[in-house]
Amino acid sequence: MKTIPYSIVDVFSQGKYTGNQLAVFKEAERVSTDEMQKIAKEINFSETTFILSNTETTDGYSVRIFTPNEEIPFAGHPTLGTAFVINKEMVKEPADSIVLQYKSGQIPVTFDHEKEIVWMKQNKPSFGKIIDADQIADILNIDPVYINVRFPVQEVSTGLPVIIVPVTSLHAIKNIHVNQEKYYQLIEQTEAKAILAFSPETYNAENHLNVRDFAPYYGIPEDAATGSANGCLAAYLVQYRYFDNEKIDIRVEQGYEIKRPSLLFLKARRHRTTIDIQVGGQVAHIAKGEWFLNQSEK
Repeated sequence: MKTIPYSIVDVFSQGKYTGNQLAVFKEAERVSTDEMQKIAKEINFSETTFILSNTETTDGYSVRIFTPNEEIPFAGHPTLGTAFVINKEMVKEPADSIVLQYKSGQIPVTFDHEKEIVWMKQNKPSFGKIIDADQIADILNIDPVYINVRFPVQEVSTGLPVIIVPVTSLHAIKNIHVNQEKYYQLIEQTEAKAILAFSPETYNAENHLNVRDFAPYYGIPEDAATGSANGCLAAYLVQYRYFDNEKIDIRVEQGYEIKRPSLLFLKARRHRTTIDIQVGGQVAHIAKGEWFLNQSEK
């Protein structure tokens, strides 16, 4: 029976069994798209990645990402986790940087070996549709007074769009419960299919923001740590000078409500006509093994 190797890692972790889980499959160029989707559904993590190239080409390592429901063009924690696996298991000597090639384009990844943090540089942000604050409060089942109307509720994208929602308190964040019917009605009208709500109040005093991210459309009721969405958040914070500055270097906590505490590092600054964004975190290596492919696979 044919097999392919895989590894499991925890990304944006604060130690083993924290952060966001990721399965990374190597030697996946011989796996069909249909099989990849079935594997991602079987594992049922928020995302699963498939490395198509065993060596780095001029475009980088070619990678595909699948949620339990569909393939997506880019995601954050899969980028860091996949790069970690490549650097740990596929290269002869640990590198300081590599490039991953996605459908959305190239994503450079760097390694701070001293602090054991993996960093990715995200694509230039775009700012889209502004959404009514009362409508989003209704979808999140919180009182509209908890939406910080000093800042917009807005779609932002660095490759995978998300709706950014500024909330005033940790109390409100804790009490979010997505109304599924109204959520699906909203995303019929938006490019973004995920909602990220953030608060300046945190569980841990040394962190700057608390975040929750909801993406039922992708088969992810709530995500433990969302690198792509936090990259969008970083751009948003700079764009609207949330911290009264056009440069940020902050710590973001996520995943506490689903018992997967995660820690993300966000750096961003305005540079001429755009915003430079980096998202980083630590990765824990959990397991590795062999996956049995369908007999019909060639």
